[in-house]
Amino acid sequence: MYKMTVLSAGPLSTVQDMGRFGYMRTGFSPGGAMDTHSMQLANILVGNIPDDGVIEMTMMGMTVSFSCHSVIALTGADMAPKMNNTPVEMYTAVGVQPGDVLSLQMAKSGMRTYLAVAGGFDLPLVMGSMSTNLKCGLGGFQGRKLQAGDEIPLRAGITADAIGKRVAQAENDYPDCIGVRVLLGPQEDFFTKEGIHTFLSEVYTVTEQSDRMGVRLAGAKIENIHGVDILSDGIATGSVQIPASGTPIIMMADRQTTGGYAKIATVISADLPKIAQARPGTRILFTAVSEKEAVSLKKQTERKRRGLQYLTLFSK
Repeated sequence: MYKMTVLSAGPLSTVQDMGRFGYMRTGFSPGGAMDTHSMQLANILVGNIPDDGVIEMTMMGMTVSFSCHSVIALTGADMAPKMNNTPVEMYTAVGVQPGDVLSLQMAKSGMRTYLAVAGGFDLPLVMGSMSTNLKCGLGGFQGRKLQAGDEIPLRAGITADAIGKRVAQAENDYPDCIGVRVLLGPQEDFFTKEGIHTFLSEVYTVTEQSDRMGVRLAGAKIENIHGVDILSDGIATGSVQIPASGTPIIMMADRQTTGGYAKIATVISADLPKIAQARPGTRILFTAVSEKEAVSLKKQTERKRRGLQYLTLFSK
């Protein structure tokens, strides 16, 4: 049996992919990886399809052993990975021998690290996705976060020769102050001009109350006109809700499907990975962009990913 055994799991390690779609009308959020860019990059480096399942580790990494030959890649936050106590490079396809032990520590910067294994994990899809939904207890590995003793089946044993040399530019230097671009709306008319000016000029700080559902911010209160309660409507990833407290919450992968607070803006898809990697204490400055700019930035990101896929296909 091809498998990866968890020796220690860290505080929150789960199986994630791009998420499950088409079920929001029944109350299921898409879920999936918080930093989809790093998730897809890890898969590309080991020759998987970009949307395959990976392990998402939060703040501190796992220690795992392998029963077979394989190839792994680690992307996202730098958790000082070691193979058999010898440092290994991130953003690189790394060969694994039977009995090898991979260990990761606390993240040096950023929040989340992604581990992809060549061939992928041999886990069932639930509603078309391998992602773990912790609130509902479904998907991933038995619907829960990983723990010591878990044996995660792999689809195949693959040698490093089958993958070849694959290296991507490291992107794990996450600053403690970031610029985040947003589209204003859909309910920016609930806020005064001064409130919108506050949102776009003040610096906000990520709080420790943040999680996979939403990133809560501390900072100047945003002035509204007649309150922030609305008839509940749909929530997209990156929606910036302003609750009665007046400080923003950025809704993320495990968000609820609908909400009753006005949304002043939505983080553009190209900048969502920045939010996913923002640890408590990170400062955020929002900048408004046009829909045309947001679409252009999304296309640039997609071209970059396709370009990497093309290069790795011919890297053997």
